[in-house]
Amino acid sequence: MPDSLTKEQIKKLLPHREPMLLLDQLVDIKKLHSGTAILNVTKESFFVQGHFPGQPVMPGVLIVEAFGQAAAALTAHGLDKSTYENKLVFLMNVEKARFRNPVIPNCKLELKIEAIRSHGKVWKYKGDAFVNNLKMADAIWSATIVDRK
Repeated sequence: MPDSLTKEQIKKLLPHREPMLLLDQLVDIKKLHSGTAILNVTKESFFVQGHFPGQPVMPGVLIVEAFGQAAAALTAHGLDKSTYENKLVFLMNVEKARFRNPVIPNCKLELKIEAIRSHGKVWKYKGDAFVNNLKMADAIWSATIVDRK
């Protein structure tokens, strides 16, 4: 397995599509353990158009969404295809999320994620978001794999 995924490869693992597909790459993958998702935040990103005009900022809730997408891609990439085929990964809870610095356009947001526990179809993750090695946010969350209806 490659130790990185392109956006096109991520699309084969996740049901998300533009504009809600927030990941551009997943790199430094350690199977079912960790990886780093890359999101290039630009002035054209849909979420900065109205948040906030004149001083655009990526909404914190979308940073959490990007964490979740990165975790889902990491997990799907590591599992046998028959395990995740016709499945969806749903966010179950966010135990803790902290937003330390605003994420503004024209940056590369790096989401370092780690699977810290799995029990059947329930997985727990932690993540740290960085721009130029400055921590922007961190979170701990759980997700579950469910059948696609």
